[in-house]
Amino acid sequence: MSDIADAYARRIAANWPAQLPHAPFYPIGKVSLTAYLRHWAKLRPDAPAIFFYGTTISWHELDQLSDRLAALLAREGIKPGDRIGLCLPNCPQYTISFLGILKAGGIVVPVNPLVKAVEFAHYLHDSGASALIVQDRLFEIAAAAGPPACVFVTSLGDFLPRTPAYAIPPGLNSARLVPAGTRDLLETLRTETTALPNPVLDWDSIAALNYTSGTTGLPKGCVHTHGDKVYTAACGNTFLAIGAGDAPMLNFLPMFWIAGEDGGLLMPLVAGRAVVLLTRWDPGAALAAIAHHRVSTMHLLADSAVDLLEHVDATRADLSSLRDVTVSSLMKVLDPSLRAQFRALTGCILREAAYGMTETNTMDTFTYGFQDNDRDLAADPVFVGLPMPETAFRITDFTTGADLPLGEAGEIRIRSPSLLKSYWNKPEASTAALDDGWLHSGDIGRIDEWGCLHYLGRRKEMLKVNGMSVFPTEIEMLLARHPAIAASGVVGRTDAKRGEVPVAFVRLIAGAGVSADDITAWCRDNMATYKVPEIRLVDALPMTATGKVKRVDLAKLL
Repeated sequence: MSDIADAYARRIAANWPAQLPHAPFYPIGKVSLTAYLRHWAKLRPDAPAIFFYGTTISWHELDQLSDRLAALLAREGIKPGDRIGLCLPNCPQYTISFLGILKAGGIVVPVNPLVKAVEFAHYLHDSGASALIVQDRLFEIAAAAGPPACVFVTSLGDFLPRTPAYAIPPGLNSARLVPAGTRDLLETLRTETTALPNPVLDWDSIAALNYTSGTTGLPKGCVHTHGDKVYTAACGNTFLAIGAGDAPMLNFLPMFWIAGEDGGLLMPLVAGRAVVLLTRWDPGAALAAIAHHRVSTMHLLADSAVDLLEHVDATRADLSSLRDVTVSSLMKVLDPSLRAQFRALTGCILREAAYGMTETNTMDTFTYGFQDNDRDLAADPVFVGLPMPETAFRITDFTTGADLPLGEAGEIRIRSPSLLKSYWNKPEASTAALDDGWLHSGDIGRIDEWGCLHYLGRRKEMLKVNGMSVFPTEIEMLLARHPAIAASGVVGRTDAKRGEVPVAFVRLIAGAGVSADDITAWCRDNMATYKVPEIRLVDALPMTATGKVKRVDLAKLL
């Protein structure tokens, strides 16, 4: 161990919270995700696993429904190792499908429901998906993307009760659709299970390709195993959801995102706890759900914590069940005032959740134990805490790769049991990102006197638009598909409401008769809404000698 690593380890040991163990807790050991489902279905079959606006699905029902899907996939010719696209907002069918795919030996490919056909096609074709499970009202986009032959559709209202327990979002109970050429997932789930597949699944079996954007093109599939997922969930349950017991968790983060998958599916599954699923964020529904289900644990954005505080029902709702609430600072940042207001309302002490990336399944640190006298908030932002057990950080020079002394800022490198095994079918990108078991994050950070990590920004050119990651190169690659565009360069503009807004400087092909509004309309048809850039037409772009756009020069034009 180097002197720097040794000094880092001593700081971590000296500041480890006395209330916390030194290892994550695995209720039944290091086994597959499906083994956890089988365990809870046998141990507590009638206990609730999912609450959805008043509908309750027990562990036995979840096990049975996912068995039925697995059996059908096997009958459709799905073999172990086949990839299955899953494009749904939060609903019970997402969890059922995720687990059913695993039971069939398949690999889950979460697809963002906000994407348009070009992006949808990339997910499906890059992963080589053999089948697709998609929301009925998104099938038109999927069809334009060239989907696989085997497509199941489901309505968001399929699992709604006749009388919801609290307000449902608009459109959730829309009429069901079963487009021609598709199969009705609900009918599948009503079919008795026969010839259930029994693939060999263990810690090292591939569970999912979680796609993440990058600075070198369209999204890349992070290869994650069952072990990656179970380790992440065990860490989250041990070091983030603290003192909350067996009471339900609440999740509104989209489960096609890695953070939503962690909090809405993996953590409840490994802990054997019920989860209250909200299809999207609604502070009124969240307040009602907390009171109705006696929720103890939830993760918020700092902005959504403000939404709760300012809601007309905030002081009338019974929030006494809350024990553990974490936040992520994006557009709004957790500060002493927000913490004090939230504690006055609920009795809970808000704390920052964790630092992480899709490449690491996203829960790499914890901040518990540093809240006395707002110790964490007084530190230089953004304080993201100590590393999870078995996870390690290094701060290195971006150019030389040399380890930097503690306290100095440089590139955050990560080693973790949940580290991606590779980027799907991208050996060169995998080699570039992974160096002797350490991930090059591309993010800037430093380690303080307590051994805690501070996230200081993105050396990559990633933008955060309404909390979502947007990469300029990805937008530029999509713009390059427009027949009238010769070249483009994308940079970010600070925006009070959205955090950042992508701005595309576009050079048209000579004689092209299109306007900025025409290109904007094309972008809306071909990109997720939050990626659509402001368009500024220019006669020329500042270029380097090697033919790359000088983003620094573009930023000066904002």
